[in-house]
Amino acid sequence: MPRIFLSFRKPDSRWMRNRVYSVLSDRLGADELFKSGRSIPPGADFAEILRRQAAECELMCVLIGPGWLDARGENGVRLLDRSHDWVRLEIATALRAGNRVVPVLLGDATMLPDASALPAEIASLARLQFLRVPETHLADGLAHLADAVTALLSGAGVIPAASPDPDPATGPGPGPGPGTSPAAGPEPSMTMTAHVSGGGSAYQAARDQTIRPA
Repeated sequence: MPRIFLSFRKPDSRWMRNRVYSVLSDRLGADELFKSGRSIPPGADFAEILRRQAAECELMCVLIGPGWLDARGENGVRLLDRSHDWVRLEIATALRAGNRVVPVLLGDATMLPDASALPAEIASLARLQFLRVPETHLADGLAHLADAVTALLSGAGVIPAASPDPDPATGPGPGPGPGTSPAAGPEPSMTMTAHVSGGGSAYQAARDQTIRPA
């Protein structure tokens, strides 16, 4: 089963959405991605498949372009305000299941929606740290997105274990030879943590990084 669910609104930023799909499928393989137009076979119960995939995915990327929040139907009603809106249902299903949900903002000016502008069942989306794919630095933004998504998947980005200690039966290896200085001890480890206030931009996040001793 695909581990990544791409949630999107079809009329919104189609060309950027296709670039996101392309770069992630190149990096991780198309089988790791669920994208409704490509992943649901003809004649299948699309409602059941969408609900199951949203509930069981490891990571949902919510692709948000300039028209995502205020898209409206022919009757003028905002799509997100309809209880049967599929984008709303996908996000709500993933949140209820406790899956990781990451807003991906498409374009330089797209903002993360405020909680007050979202239906109550998906209002927590406004508190989730986002990724951005800017048009002005598209190649770099797509590469950063692929790196970040890869690192979020379980089993990715794991630091290799340190080499084992010398076998007590054989003792440590030979010491430094004559005239050589002993090896310097390891430098104190440092842990970098980034504190990002809700709704802050990627640039705000970069400025708010602090380094603290581990």
